[in-house]
Amino acid sequence: MEIRSFRPADEKAVVDLWTRSGLVRPTNDPHKDIVRKLQVRPELLLVGEQDGRLVATAMAGYEGHRGWLNYVAVEPELRRRGFGRAIVAEAERRLGSLGCPKVNLQVRATNPEAVEFYRKLGYAVDEVVSLGKRLEADAPPASR
Repeated sequence: MEIRSFRPADEKAVVDLWTRSGLVRPTNDPHKDIVRKLQVRPELLLVGEQDGRLVATAMAGYEGHRGWLNYVAVEPELRRRGFGRAIVAEAERRLGSLGCPKVNLQVRATNPEAVEFYRKLGYAVDEVVSLGKRLEADAPPASR
């Protein structure tokens, strides 16, 4: 798999993968999330290609204190082949090159498979409570 930064032409394939992977929620418009990401460290929105097909993604972020991973996805029929591990490793490498000391991520409590995936990559459950507050209400994603 070749890993590179997102290009605008990737948007449809990326959103389709996120949708098939169960990452899209009514409160988050994935198209808006891409636009937002492209305004802050766009090189950290990664895609993985295999034989010309987009098969994996990871959206990394770093604000100077902690790194974050979001939208880590692999084509459902291609999972357990190392693509997820590879794209997470590349995101970690890029974050590390920026001086990032720690990477955080959130996994839905209803997704134990994802928790196990990250544990195998060396992540551990932090004893914290995750809080959130929407500052902008995204409209549900429209068909595009």
